[in-house]
Amino acid sequence: MARFPQARFLLSAAAPAQYPTDLGAEVAFAGRSNAGKSSAINAIVGRQGLARASKTPGRTRLINFFELSALTRLVDLPGYGYASAPESERRAWPLLLEALRRRSSLKGLFVIVDARRGITEGDTALLEWAGPGQKVHVLLAKTDKLSRQEARQALAGAASRLGDGVSVQLFSAHARIGIEEAQRVLSSWLEESSDGR
Repeated sequence: MARFPQARFLLSAAAPAQYPTDLGAEVAFAGRSNAGKSSAINAIVGRQGLARASKTPGRTRLINFFELSALTRLVDLPGYGYASAPESERRAWPLLLEALRRRSSLKGLFVIVDARRGITEGDTALLEWAGPGQKVHVLLAKTDKLSRQEARQALAGAASRLGDGVSVQLFSAHARIGIEEAQRVLSSWLEESSDGR
């Protein structure tokens, strides 16, 4: 049974004025283009095709909001590190992200990283954008493409680079590695918020 059976696409926003009302709880998902973000979202939510996966880098250009249940949302951010989008769109992204960061409903950030690449400068910049006190959980995606030893090394390397306050795990949507752990993190953040903690 799906962990979030009511999950549905809510809206795509090209400007902060189009964001949903700033109530409830939402968790943002971000990652370098082609890191496996859409596949991770679909696997965690348990709904194939909810977020559109593409072999073309930079396909997600708007900020997409998905409703998981009443007043809980998942936010799919544009992939970074790929500059195929028009200049006008690239200029708008910092404004969209800054407006998102100021929302009181934003409770945490999942960062999807290709385990074969490790933590890149773009990932580090995103972690800095999240700011101190913001909950961050890193998914080392595509772990199934590594040997067990390589996966252990990737996890240890990421943990030492990320430091305190950022959790990290191995993940593969294709091989269904780490999905339950990611679901627990997401659910706990959303439930903490609804409890008023």
